[in-house]
Amino acid sequence: MAAGLSFFKLSFLLSLLSGGSDLFGPGAESGPAQIGKFPPSCNRIECPSYDLVHSGNGYEIRRYNTSVWVSTKPIQDISLVDATRTAFFQLFAYIQGKNEYHQKIEMTAPVIAQVVPSDGPFCVSSFVVSFYVPKKNQPDPAPAQNLHIQKWDPRYVAVRQFSGFVSDDTVGEEAAALDSSLKGTAWANAIAKSRKEGGVGSDSAYTVAQYNSPFEFTGRVNEIWLPFEMHV
Repeated sequence: MAAGLSFFKLSFLLSLLSGGSDLFGPGAESGPAQIGKFPPSCNRIECPSYDLVHSGNGYEIRRYNTSVWVSTKPIQDISLVDATRTAFFQLFAYIQGKNEYHQKIEMTAPVIAQVVPSDGPFCVSSFVVSFYVPKKNQPDPAPAQNLHIQKWDPRYVAVRQFSGFVSDDTVGEEAAALDSSLKGTAWANAIAKSRKEGGVGSDSAYTVAQYNSPFEFTGRVNEIWLPFEMHV
């Protein structure tokens, strides 16, 4: 198992050092939308836990439990792909022990990128990329320079899954498709209210979650997330 996890981590680094074209290149195709597929990577590495609240047409609603993430500072870029590649260098170094505790940390999934689009003329967006901290490290997550810890209270998340490799051309389309599938539902109203009141999800347009190593060519699962608060 340890050797498998080391290869999983090394595969990210090798892809980055080679330019990452296979991982996030503009030619990478995104597969069809799917729903309810359990990410295969979560069978071998830790993922955040959640309860499935509702399955709809092209989306599902989850309630995530309390979780901890280590996050980059906002990265300004026109490309989610390039921003995520930049962030991976920082996050990979962090789990390899470049933190204040000199602590090696197990690989988890997913790696998420919170996307805040800009209204400026050059379409520069802000991306905060985060690594899910394993439960055993969550009581005292290791601090690190240029990274910060996010502690999430339980929250609801509207989710749309899609397969294949993530590319800049498809993430916006997938996010728009999730928004469209939610229209007219109580969930859409809850998301709008949470954003209006400055609650969960108000600080970003959407989040992209990626679960797989770049050398996994089958069973790939990616997700668009719209976090929100649900007041009963």
